[in-house]
Amino acid sequence: MKTIEGSVAGRINGMNIPRCKVALTKGMAGLMRIFFLLTLPSLLLGGCMIGPDFVRPEASVEQEWLQQRDARIKTETANTANWWTVFNDPVLNSLVQKAGEQNLDLRVAALRIMEARARLGIAKGFQYPQQQNAGAQVSVNQLSENAPNMATASRYYSDYSFGFDAAWELDFWGRFRRGVESETAGLYAAMADYDSMLVSLTAEVARTYVVIRTTERRLEYTRDNIALQKESLRIANERYRLGASSELDVTQAAALLKQTEAAIPQLEAQLRQARNSMAVLLGILPSEVDALITGPGQIPSAPSEVAVGMPAELLRRRPDIRFAEFQAAAQSARIGVAKADLLPRFSLVGSIGLQSSSMGGFQSNNAHFGDIFSADSITYFIGPTVQWPVFNYGRLKNNVRMQDARFQELVETYKNTVLKAAREVEDATVGFLRSQETDELLKKSVSNYQRSVDLSVLQYQNGETDYQRVVDAQRYLTRAQDDLASTSGAVAENLIAIYKAIGGGWELRNNMEIIPQKTLDEMKERTDWGGLLEKEKIPDETENPPTGQAVPVISRPEW
Repeated sequence: MKTIEGSVAGRINGMNIPRCKVALTKGMAGLMRIFFLLTLPSLLLGGCMIGPDFVRPEASVEQEWLQQRDARIKTETANTANWWTVFNDPVLNSLVQKAGEQNLDLRVAALRIMEARARLGIAKGFQYPQQQNAGAQVSVNQLSENAPNMATASRYYSDYSFGFDAAWELDFWGRFRRGVESETAGLYAAMADYDSMLVSLTAEVARTYVVIRTTERRLEYTRDNIALQKESLRIANERYRLGASSELDVTQAAALLKQTEAAIPQLEAQLRQARNSMAVLLGILPSEVDALITGPGQIPSAPSEVAVGMPAELLRRRPDIRFAEFQAAAQSARIGVAKADLLPRFSLVGSIGLQSSSMGGFQSNNAHFGDIFSADSITYFIGPTVQWPVFNYGRLKNNVRMQDARFQELVETYKNTVLKAAREVEDATVGFLRSQETDELLKKSVSNYQRSVDLSVLQYQNGETDYQRVVDAQRYLTRAQDDLASTSGAVAENLIAIYKAIGGGWELRNNMEIIPQKTLDEMKERTDWGGLLEKEKIPDETENPPTGQAVPVISRPEW
């Protein structure tokens, strides 16, 4: 029976301990026996993890909305997957779809998901043995003839060796499992951040579209009033030419006309700026957006009722709340990582290789490189190490405190995010209801002012009143129409704000590629991504969030 001699070595607190010779029979059987005995405690302690287990923080949530007694506010669960379709505007539907596919900020958020998946793969890799060094060496040596104790030794010899060293830190205290837990929550946070950005994007596209249509409507009203005021100026000039009125009527009519005309350049600038903003949202050049927004069109008409659900539904529906929760979960696990640094680290270290020497150098007949592949050339050692940084002068404890403070910061951030979400719903709801009421009143006001203008012009033509009545009626009509257009837009904008506040729109990602295929191809050409870029392997953070779940003793590595 062949016996292979080796040695076992270890390190405690960074100090070497003497190597001990061991004899292993039957090949590597003895080595595997030692390996099993040393790893058994780690497997038995697999369920032990230092640090707190994350629990979703308690957050203050109202039992009902302040405005839910209004018949226009419905408390049934809202279907917000494609909320923008309530406006029945094909142009808006197309713009939202294009923005989801082409917006560059959204692509950056999608790439952060891939980055988070890679970080999770790194964390999983630490649970396995780590290669420390690998290499090969060939050397020819000559010793000094005048060196001591060389009377009988050969001065020439060759040395051949190759092998590798490895170390496996046993996860006694769950340090690596907490790392996996933290990066898993980080991955889910990245996905929630993508969804949150998608919610904001769809709302901003819809809001910008409403601004464009509102500005177009204001321009239309302004141009109609300019035409009306030009006709009034013609009448004033005619009456002045006939001596039926003074020059004051002409100057008043001309002044009002120029004042109204002065609004055109400002409105045109606002319209161009809104279209430029839309171009950025769509990820295209400003010159390309005009072909997508044909018009002028109508201001999107909002339904009079809206379903907002109940306040407690926000906790799972709004992606930014989920993002805040996952961030806190990731930080909670980092507390466990920091606490594990206070305890001893147990590792298995070892090396295996082949080594052979021959006397006489390359010129000697005794130099046989092939001898290195014989069983007698095997060399190895394996042994445990223990590291315990006792003299850390409070660094490790203060790191735990720092991680704990960061966790508490994120807990408070989570609570504040819930409060802000409720405020946004309340603000948008009351704005929607009151702007509807204002819109109805302004419609009646515009109708009355339109009648006043018609009557004042007719009376002025007949000489029954002075021109000041005409000026006042036309000025008030211009202002009322502009207010009506702005308020009609505000009704739509407040409805958009409601859907944004209750977290609608992120479902759009279910029907699109979050990263264009061209980009994926470029990334695959540069780097071996394995299966990490495949969309179907990205978990859905809304269905099975990782917070509060048990962490497996060991996770499958991402190759």
